Amino acid sequence: MALLNFRRKAAPAGADFDSFLQGYSIEVMPRTAAKVEDFRAILPQGTRVYIAHIEGTPIEEMVETAKRISGEGFDVMPHFPARIIKDRTMLADWIDRYQGEAGIDQALLLAGGVKDPHGDYHSSMQLLETGLFDDRGFKRLHVAGHPEGNKDIDPDGSTAQVDEAIRWKQDFSQRTDAEMALVTQFAFDAKPIIKWVDSLKAAGVTLPVHIGIAGPAKLQTLIKFAVACGVGPSMKVLQKRAMDVTKLMLPYEPTDVVRELAAHKAANPDFGIEQVHIFPLGGIKTAAEWVRDNTQEAGRPAAASA
Repeated sequence: MALLNFRRKAAPAGADFDSFLQGYSIEVMPRTAAKVEDFRAILPQGTRVYIAHIEGTPIEEMVETAKRISGEGFDVMPHFPARIIKDRTMLADWIDRYQGEAGIDQALLLAGGVKDPHGDYHSSMQLLETGLFDDRGFKRLHVAGHPEGNKDIDPDGSTAQVDEAIRWKQDFSQRTDAEMALVTQFAFDAKPIIKWVDSLKAAGVTLPVHIGIAGPAKLQTLIKFAVACGVGPSMKVLQKRAMDVTKLMLPYEPTDVVRELAAHKAANPDFGIEQVHIFPLGGIKTAAEWVRDNTQEAGRPAAASA
């Protein structure tokens, strides 16, 4: 008789872990969102869902996805990648579509993963400087953070340009009434994350950090995304795992890095991480299931809370 391969549910990881994941956010693309019949069946009520705008995705698909997910009761935050926005007219059109058709008033502004700008903009700072988001009543504006630097921005391996950008964003937040936060690239080691967050505080940066965490996925998938996204020294965590034949075929789960960050936050309540942002590289359902399996409250889907 064939053996059935049931996935064993993990025991909850503890109160600190649960508290740390409370209010987590997650992101989807229109094509992956289309595969989810009802987000209320997998995500907690009120979860912020970012909609990633990949080059070539029509704005109509982005807005329709935003409208659908918002209609199911979730906060929706679409990406505005500066380098694929041609000019002020296009930017205004996108903002008006999201606001008028889907009732959106929040956005993640970032440079985008395109090497050569398609038009007038190459950074999120330029998008902020247009004043269009403020003019049209956008209340929350998130921007990117890079705990391990970014070689696209600092080719010499330093953090000079990314540090200057964060200081600019901090200054912008202080002279406007926009609610802002730094949403970071994912990393696999808690130590450089803790060091980076502490360095922000030392530099007088008070923007809350929404720390990027890679959701459960096959090791090969994670390595591919990590290379493409320019993940820094914490890549060694994956490389070490790849050399262990006992772990090579097992899916990666971010339990260890989240547990270490949660313990640090519990011991240091003023630590700058405000929320966790999950990149569901192995699928949104898989990521949501991992949260549910490891927490009592943070992962309770909206359908179960109704």
